[in-house]
Amino acid sequence: MSMIDDQLFEILVKFDRPGPRYTSYPTAPIFSSNYTVEQFEDDIKANNFDNKNPISLYLHIPFCDTLCYFCACNSIITNNRKKISEYLDYLKKEIDHVSSFISKGRKVVQLAWGGGTPSYLKPEEIADLSDLIKKKFAFGPDAEISVEIDPRGLSIDHLKAFIDGGANRFSIGVQDFDNNVQAAVNRVQPELLTRRVVKQLRELGIKSINIDLIYGLPLQTIESFKATLEKVIELSPERIAVFNFAYVPWIKAHQKILHQDQLPAADDKLRLLQLAVNSLTNAGYVYIGMDHFAKPNDELALEQKNKRLQRNFQGYSIKAGTDLYGFGVSAISHFGRVYAQNAKDLSEYCDKISKGGFSTILGYKMSRDDEIRKYVIMRLMCDLELDKREVEKKFGIVFDEYFLDSLEKLKEFLQLNLITFDNGRILITQAGRFVLRNIAMCFDKYLPGMPKEKQVFSRTV
Repeated sequence: MSMIDDQLFEILVKFDRPGPRYTSYPTAPIFSSNYTVEQFEDDIKANNFDNKNPISLYLHIPFCDTLCYFCACNSIITNNRKKISEYLDYLKKEIDHVSSFISKGRKVVQLAWGGGTPSYLKPEEIADLSDLIKKKFAFGPDAEISVEIDPRGLSIDHLKAFIDGGANRFSIGVQDFDNNVQAAVNRVQPELLTRRVVKQLRELGIKSINIDLIYGLPLQTIESFKATLEKVIELSPERIAVFNFAYVPWIKAHQKILHQDQLPAADDKLRLLQLAVNSLTNAGYVYIGMDHFAKPNDELALEQKNKRLQRNFQGYSIKAGTDLYGFGVSAISHFGRVYAQNAKDLSEYCDKISKGGFSTILGYKMSRDDEIRKYVIMRLMCDLELDKREVEKKFGIVFDEYFLDSLEKLKEFLQLNLITFDNGRILITQAGRFVLRNIAMCFDKYLPGMPKEKQVFSRTV
């Protein structure tokens, strides 16, 4: 893997602009309120008629006890345990109702606990929810069950409750080890606390740990972030995610608390990315693309090598060909040609669940063109290449005619050696991995005409 040199640095500056992360295509701003609960019920029934394909589940636990100023997630800050308990009651009602429509022969191969902070639940609440999920769904023997955890307030009993429920992959939010940065973003998390949790997970037999970092935070410097990276490399997690800080105060008003003059300048932010990529690849991690790094023997790297990597709303995924059912406030389901999102407001979510068991407020049914473009975008982002002949065979099109406009947009990337054309294939070069989102944007039908108020994307670099 080539590192970021000065020439590539200048290219990244050129392409640093807002753009989708393509955890879906079409992207969420295209979803419509015209899609109804009744349609969702009909679609879920149709999708489960004589369907034996595996499924993925997502549980959204939105609660946190403190507000991290950088956060752009759908989270709810509360210390009211009764409020959390009541939410879990509605979540269980949703699981019970939706699961009744899903064919019993279908195996769960992936379950993700996301948030918010899933580990903010009490151990007994974790166990209770795990028991219900296992009762309502049949899990495959090699199911991946992942959990996002916050070391703050975490006990060994929390970890045991998740593991007793089958959890075998843990993602730890760190963001930055520097004390000044932590204070600036209101996430004070002592390094020793994180080290203790990693040690506990290893002692409990967990062989897959991810650590999340963010570059572009207030008061970050090359020196401070270098120290953070060195400490993370020493912890030796199987995966590392280095996210670009999405400063979107027009969407997340609490980000206005941050001192804008403390944010790294655009060039400095890119140098933080440069440092991260160079440090992690030098340490032996494989740069998967976008924000993700993995050890060469990790499933993420192996599945990419074997062209079986996928993307969903949790990012890169190792379980291909699954239908996703999301539970909880704001959760998104995707199966067949359907996207469906739950109510984003807690009270609306609970009200809808109490009345009918579904809380769908937005959705979208993909056209044939959407399916073709989704396939092209996802294969480029996951395989780092695309065989035009394979697309032609799968969809019955002439690629160069169908994507005439897209190929014209790709010329700029070709000239900069970010992609190459070889025997009917589009290949992402090593340098091109850094602008994957920009390359994918060339195939997005909706992006050019999208109203500005719907363009709520983070910057691509």
